[in-house]
Amino acid sequence: MDLARVETYRGAHDREDLRLRPGERLLAGGTWLFSEPQPEVTGLVDLTTMRWEPWEALPGGGLRLAATCTVEQVRSAPWPSSALAEQCADALLMPFTVQSAATVGGNLCLGLPAGAMIALTAALAGEVVLLTPDGGQRHAAVTDFVQGAGAVDLRPGEVLRCVELPGPALRQANAVRRAALTTYGRSAALVIGRRSAESVVLTVTASVPRPVVLAVAATATGTAVRRAVADACGSVGWFADLHGATDWRAAQTVRLAAEVHAELTEGAA
Repeated sequence: MDLARVETYRGAHDREDLRLRPGERLLAGGTWLFSEPQPEVTGLVDLTTMRWEPWEALPGGGLRLAATCTVEQVRSAPWPSSALAEQCADALLMPFTVQSAATVGGNLCLGLPAGAMIALTAALAGEVVLLTPDGGQRHAAVTDFVQGAGAVDLRPGEVLRCVELPGPALRQANAVRRAALTTYGRSAALVIGRRSAESVVLTVTASVPRPVVLAVAATATGTAVRRAVADACGSVGWFADLHGATDWRAAQTVRLAAEVHAELTEGAA
């Protein structure tokens, strides 16, 4: 899609360059920006010229993913186990040409229920780092940053710099289950679990308007897991669009959650 009203383009090289003028929009991968008409956009400010490293190791085994890190680069980051990152990337069902351009920051800032980078970072206790217009920074959990379908806590003048993932969450065993109306359809329910010492931390996306995270005791029965997930997701409301009705998504979600819990606790004392 051509952005017919764009008259200016400039690369950002420092924080001062990130101050947008009227009509300007930040550009990273541009996979959504160029996907539909944007009549209000008259200028583009390229974030990729900031030359942020796609990923960086953090103390304690953590990982920092830059806002400009592409989905393709996410797959190649130094994960303790690459399976979860690859499964989340594939949940987007995007061709390799899009994975090479679409970014972590773009996925987070769109706030779409089926945003697979939202699912990945929320499930790993991620925290976004936001550059504030006064020259400072603001931190927020991914689960607080994404507030609803297409709604995020990005305040005027702020720019998403990166998302930081703590080492302990990265090292925990994990499991993923996904449901969609068709084999190659958009995710209608995505459940990710990671095993902590005493519980399984379940993260639900796609079937709800914002990520839902809850800890369920490792000893919980399948029935108890289903009830806990139904209650937690019901409190924020089930999401519905052409990729699935609410009752079907709810049924799929509680089933997937019980499967994830069972996989992560199988054989546990």
